Amino acid sequence: MYPITIPGHVVTLRELRPGDVADAHAINGDGRVTQWLSYDSRSRDETAAIIEGAISRAQLDPRTEYFLAVADASDRMIGFARLGLTGVKAAKLGYAINADHWGHGYATDAARTLIQYGFTHLGLHRITAAIGPDNAASIAVAKRLGMQYEGRLRDHVYTNGAWRDSQLYSILAHEWPPTGR
Repeated sequence: MYPITIPGHVVTLRELRPGDVADAHAINGDGRVTQWLSYDSRSRDETAAIIEGAISRAQLDPRTEYFLAVADASDRMIGFARLGLTGVKAAKLGYAINADHWGHGYATDAARTLIQYGFTHLGLHRITAAIGPDNAASIAVAKRLGMQYEGRLRDHVYTNGAWRDSQLYSILAHEWPPTGR
């Protein structure tokens, strides 16, 4: 399935493009954002390589990941969302939004849209998200979407010069969509 475009309520998820490098670097090169991610800030060249690799992987058959741009109404990339297919009917969810666009519900809409796609179009059974314990905003997104806390992954990622734990959240297909949210 390439290329795909998935409309959300306020954002659209679309395939990454070579022209997205500057917008992607505004996310991957910004310490305000990467302090919450599982990797350190990236250079523009590293970001370009990430975009190139994602475009290449998007064309695999079968597809192993859905690493998509989060685009605003003008089709400009303001973030990314990713479902990495990890096993039998399972995937890992990740997302990041440009810090200048925080607080507008873009991460929630992007994650909701990708979870919906995963369950309805990919036939997934389980979607997980590993979130840094201090990332209150991302934990709130996971909870808002009905994801359940499963536990703490000790020394899960090495980022910003130190090992960091992650909190594991998940949602199962029969729990989607969450009621009362």
